[in-house]
Amino acid sequence: MQLTFGDAEGPGQRKQTRRERFLAEMDQVVPWKRLLALIEPDYPKTGRRGRQPYPLATMLRVHFLQQWYALSDPSMEEALYDTAVVRRFAGINGLARVPDETTTLNFRRLLETHGLASELLSAVNAHLQRKGMSLGAGTIVDATIIHAPSSTNNADKSRNPEMHQTRKGNQWYFGMKAHIGVDEFSGLARHAKCTAANVGHVTVTHARLHGKEACILGDSGYTGADSRPELKDCKAAFLIAKKRGKVKTIKNARERRYQERWETWKASLRAKVEHAFRVIKRQFGYTKVRYRGLVKNAAQVLTLFALCDLWMARRQLMPAQG
Repeated sequence: MQLTFGDAEGPGQRKQTRRERFLAEMDQVVPWKRLLALIEPDYPKTGRRGRQPYPLATMLRVHFLQQWYALSDPSMEEALYDTAVVRRFAGINGLARVPDETTTLNFRRLLETHGLASELLSAVNAHLQRKGMSLGAGTIVDATIIHAPSSTNNADKSRNPEMHQTRKGNQWYFGMKAHIGVDEFSGLARHAKCTAANVGHVTVTHARLHGKEACILGDSGYTGADSRPELKDCKAAFLIAKKRGKVKTIKNARERRYQERWETWKASLRAKVEHAFRVIKRQFGYTKVRYRGLVKNAAQVLTLFALCDLWMARRQLMPAQG
């Protein structure tokens, strides 16, 4: 197959699309050299049957494209064939060099096998900290439910064994929880952890802290966090929301109004944590788990939060326009 005139046409010859603007921004803010250096030691030097493997930079860009646009492996391959803008971002010259869905799958498994997704998040955090983007001494903790298919219409005739159901209010959900800890100042995700949906927020509080917090903020699901044995040596102040029912039981009207204003102030601080959830669910379209098991889905979630941080900080990271 040959390139069309549309492929050869430069982006400056027509109106720039929203996708082109997004990819141009992310191309500038992602610390490519640092992330490539992180993966390179584990990347194979030869491909299948002794062939030259696809460039690591291309595969990392394809992997990020998958996360930004919520694409499966087959859909990613089709998008590379269909869209010249996507090929240009991935650094693919010509349709003959498009990675197939198996190659994309193998790259994702490489990241999972070597635990590189968590290292990508750490590398992004370190990059943003050097840029002065993570200045707060406190951490806001929260969790969100990611739905999983509850159908048993599959080869195993069973639901995903590592997912679980939980009730929120009067509604039941099946899936997993993505627990995160974000910087109180910037709202950028520092740590993330995935569990089955029935795991309580408070039981994994310690896994989302960096250990040097001055304060820890959380909703009422974190009541009792300061009494957990894992946090017995924690010196941080715990600003945990009081359960609404307990506030209503305060009989003294003046004291109750004071407590309500105090809870409103704490809620205004915690609001930053919702920004990260909004980005991965609305901006990146991640509302359902794609794979079976927690390990594969956790690797995707960690990558999504790394990309989420870069997206939220993009305006500060973009070079100044002359």
